Amino acid sequence: MGAMGRMNRFLLSCFLIVAAGLGFAQTGPEEGGHEVQIWAGGGHSVPGGTLHTGILDAGLRYGWVLTDPHLPGFLRGRFEYAVDAEPAYFIFQPANTAYGVGFNPLGLKWNFERRGKISPYLELSGGTLFSDHNVPTYTNTVNFTPSAAFGTHILGAKYNWSVELRYLHISNAGLATPNPGLNTVQVRMGVGRFWSRK
Repeated sequence: MGAMGRMNRFLLSCFLIVAAGLGFAQTGPEEGGHEVQIWAGGGHSVPGGTLHTGILDAGLRYGWVLTDPHLPGFLRGRFEYAVDAEPAYFIFQPANTAYGVGFNPLGLKWNFERRGKISPYLELSGGTLFSDHNVPTYTNTVNFTPSAAFGTHILGAKYNWSVELRYLHISNAGLATPNPGLNTVQVRMGVGRFWSRK
């Protein structure tokens, strides 16, 4: 199956998962609640690693809101744990274009208290990327992908949109030599929903 076929199957799966949540009212992040989201992002390399490289990726997120609000003042918010599946990862390098798939099992997200329809958040996450060509060139096809993001959800009656700025580091962590790494700044957008069975 080609890349286009994999992308079509991924989009269909995402649609079915989001549709499964339609029976629950949109709530925003609440303790005991869940988040499901389809997202896509893109960006370019920045100094501090390999240059002249662009990335486009897309994925599916599932999250669990684990706590009631904590901390005082503007820091007040709820903790969410999330995982991401990334079946579409395109790395545009000077030597070639690499296709990859990724999985992020570690998503640590702090959802600040919502202000009307706005629900900002901070996130730290990490996972693994498997590609069909070395990323960066002359290194390795297995890499690790720690990242940090700041963004916001814009809550609607049924769905929410999200927009964020994400710093993504791609490195093989010494699995191969050399290990120049790749640092990118991405803009990521998503559509999804929060719901609670309460």
